[in-house]
Amino acid sequence: MTHDMVTALSPLLTAEASAEAYSTGTEPGDLEQAVWLRLLERLDAEDPPADPQQWLRRAVRSEARRTRRTSRLERPYAAEPVDDGERDPEQLALAAARGRALRAAVRRLPGRCPRLMEALLSPKDPTYREIAGELGISQGSLGPERSRCLGCLRRLLSPEVAAR
Repeated sequence: MTHDMVTALSPLLTAEASAEAYSTGTEPGDLEQAVWLRLLERLDAEDPPADPQQWLRRAVRSEARRTRRTSRLERPYAAEPVDDGERDPEQLALAAARGRALRAAVRRLPGRCPRLMEALLSPKDPTYREIAGELGISQGSLGPERSRCLGCLRRLLSPEVAAR
């Protein structure tokens, strides 16, 4: 039942998401992912919608509105929020050494993880939208990709941290 519904709704969702994506400033694939997730959550909690096509159209528009609201509220930090101001030379040296070790480990990561992690560590503090555009992937894929990369980084650094 679910597979048939997905197959039947896929072309409609692609068309609806493509039509709404421009007004949200996001990619159609991101809207599609959000709507598929919403459908799966609904199927898990209750029965399938009585009119799946109508439900899908409403869900796409609702996700588009939510995305527009969220993007209007996002603002970059003016300064680093955890910056505690003055540091003595020893703290600066230790922080620089930790930064070099982290960047060396990031360069050893597989696949596109080095580029993603470098973008996330950038002092320019780019938004997910900017990072996704730079890497050529959908904004909705950044979170899962980041989690995988952080897991790899954690495994790379755990022997070094344990040795100290």
